[in-house]
Amino acid sequence: MVVCGKGLSAAINSNIVGAGNEIVVLAHGYGGDQSIWDKIVPCLAEKYRVLLFDWNFSGASQANRQKLFDLIKYSSFDAFADDLIDLMDEMDLTSSVFVGHSMSGMIGCIASIKRPLLFRKLVLIGASPRYMNSEDYEGGFEMSEIEQILSSIETDFQSWASAFAPAAVGGKDVQAIEKFEKSLSIMSPEAALSVAKTIFLGDLRATLEDVSAPCTIIQTANDVVVPKSVGYFMQEKMKGKSKVEIIDTDGHFPQLTAHEQLLDVLGKALASP
Repeated sequence: MVVCGKGLSAAINSNIVGAGNEIVVLAHGYGGDQSIWDKIVPCLAEKYRVLLFDWNFSGASQANRQKLFDLIKYSSFDAFADDLIDLMDEMDLTSSVFVGHSMSGMIGCIASIKRPLLFRKLVLIGASPRYMNSEDYEGGFEMSEIEQILSSIETDFQSWASAFAPAAVGGKDVQAIEKFEKSLSIMSPEAALSVAKTIFLGDLRATLEDVSAPCTIIQTANDVVVPKSVGYFMQEKMKGKSKVEIIDTDGHFPQLTAHEQLLDVLGKALASP
């Protein structure tokens, strides 16, 4: 079964596939689109209804192509959380399981705080509340490195995307690298820079204390974007019950490079109360 949306849900290419009583929401991260989940959707759709969509910054999004992407409005994670809430309301969905990759992890956390009944559980893959290092926190990047990233995106986005994709995906899976690079490179440079600033310059650590939904935090053993320590930091700070699961693979995209391991972890998370 495939169900497509209207309004906002149509603009961001939302659709529901599969059958079952429970909804699983799959939200991609920076540079991605819903095709990032291609390897795991068929398996999930056998038991669940799976909601897929493209964030408006994605090159695949109708909203982006129609120039509806508001660079000022989307300068905070709250704006994305509001869109997620609007999408869920438009499609009349509650008590779902939210699976958020990378930046979408914190978007789901914020949405769950604003509307607790939307999600009965959160699953965060490679998520982080803060990417910048400080004296008492390892986020993964020094300020000088972030400044260089933002400068590279602004001056030559395509060259930066070609270099960032293999580093972020990790390993030697050429198809996985090409898949992410393709979705990353079709972002508009303006949207890419705006969203990158929101991600790399933000600090959402205090938000974790208000997250009461049960949460499974999934990280890979070696991720150049998000260190393993971030997952344990999030677990310690979250108000609700949380669990950290480490997948033995490299890179920021286990849904591309270790999908069977990811499905195993997701299966356990979805089956638990």
